[in-house]
Amino acid sequence: MVTFKQLEALYWIAELGSFETAASKLHMSQSAISKRIQELEEAFGVQIFDRSRRNARLSEKGQELLDYARDLLERRDYLIERISTREVLVKRFRLGVTELTALTWLPALVDEIRRTYPRVQIEPSVELSSDLFRKLGEDQLDLIIVPDAFNDARFVATPLKSVDNVWMCAPSLAPEGGAIGLDQLANYTVLTQGPNSGTGLIYDYWFATHNVQMPRTITSHSLLVQVGLALSGLGISYLPKRCLAHLVRQGALSIIETKPGLPMVRYAALHRVDREQGLNLAVVKLAQQCCDFSRLVLSEIRPQRLSEVVAH
Repeated sequence: MVTFKQLEALYWIAELGSFETAASKLHMSQSAISKRIQELEEAFGVQIFDRSRRNARLSEKGQELLDYARDLLERRDYLIERISTREVLVKRFRLGVTELTALTWLPALVDEIRRTYPRVQIEPSVELSSDLFRKLGEDQLDLIIVPDAFNDARFVATPLKSVDNVWMCAPSLAPEGGAIGLDQLANYTVLTQGPNSGTGLIYDYWFATHNVQMPRTITSHSLLVQVGLALSGLGISYLPKRCLAHLVRQGALSIIETKPGLPMVRYAALHRVDREQGLNLAVVKLAQQCCDFSRLVLSEIRPQRLSEVVAH
């Protein structure tokens, strides 16, 4: 008799590429997971994996079985979500967010998910927008929260709040007088996030449309590193205004007004169209309630201490 445990073993071996990593994922020994595959092969009388290769490569029949297994596992999960009450629902939920969300309102979202679904296991991933987008497409994540820079028919995008970014720098670099034109950005070293960041992607396009020239740039994939570099006086950077307002009030950073100002960056919660399940939609609603980019979790750390955190 074929069991869900056997199908899960097949799914994770194919997903992760080896018996060893799948066994670790399922918290079982490699011999135990091999036994489940042997049981499947005996049940169907076919060879599921090509054993002439070192990696876990499916045979033709194995690939066909995987397609059916994936469908059955999805239907099982959907049934459990639809029938189970919130209090007893047992499920792993793979949530992907960017650094800004992790540093502001992710703790509130996690607390709300745990309160509403106490037995759901949250598996967070904090990465660049492009990596999160790719993993969502490869079904390695259930839901991602990223800048709304991607337009793909495979995903449902639910709008969240927007982030107001402004140019910031150490007071020693701040220009005297009022606002400056975008052409004057060429006089500074600009600290950017790069095209792998959703915000970086949005602003790179905006800079191009305004013919902004920035001959000296330093690219960082970390928001904290950007803040640390700006605090160190190594350049100017576009940073979220509200959650870093305490550093401006403390005199650690200054705001540079430009004409025109930077456009706001709207965030969105994305999930796959073919994963329109109850928990995805429920977490999206919780994200809409919790979304708040106004306060940095690290806001109580003094500027000197923040530089130390970044350095280490």
